[in-house]
Amino acid sequence: MARKTAHVSETPATQWLRGQGVEYTEHVYDYVDRGGTAESSKQLGVDEHAVVKTLVMQDQDARPLVVLMHGDRQVSLKNLARCIAAKKVEPCKPEVAQRHSGYMVGGTSPFGFKRPGTPIYVEEGVLALPRIYINGGRRGYLVGVDPAVLTAVLGAVVVQAIDPASA
Repeated sequence: MARKTAHVSETPATQWLRGQGVEYTEHVYDYVDRGGTAESSKQLGVDEHAVVKTLVMQDQDARPLVVLMHGDRQVSLKNLARCIAAKKVEPCKPEVAQRHSGYMVGGTSPFGFKRPGTPIYVEEGVLALPRIYINGGRRGYLVGVDPAVLTAVLGAVVVQAIDPASA
């Protein structure tokens, strides 16, 4: 499939990025339900490891948190809980994730999150990449940014939470 270069209308994520003075590139692809990062990386011709998924989770007290993980890796919930001093971490149900983030599942971005102050954690290896592709706030739309934006501007906390079975 050919890479699209069309501009996508503004989202809360792109508003936030512009407001912070963050340079980004737009990458549009044909959204496929349950296609995930494998589909977006294939259509855009980028390494799935550099496509970062935004996962909305919750701790044992149902407090929301966000985990940013390589597209081709899974989160070890046990390791994540240990890293953030929680008793338990689990994924939110789609409707709960949407309520916390303000985004539809499949289009969730860590930028312009509905609930400011929600803790954001980033897998350590993501920061070592030269460029990442992360959801821009709409299904079928990624933005390319320097990974340093995640810690320096977004305030994400670095964790080591890859599930060894997915590495």
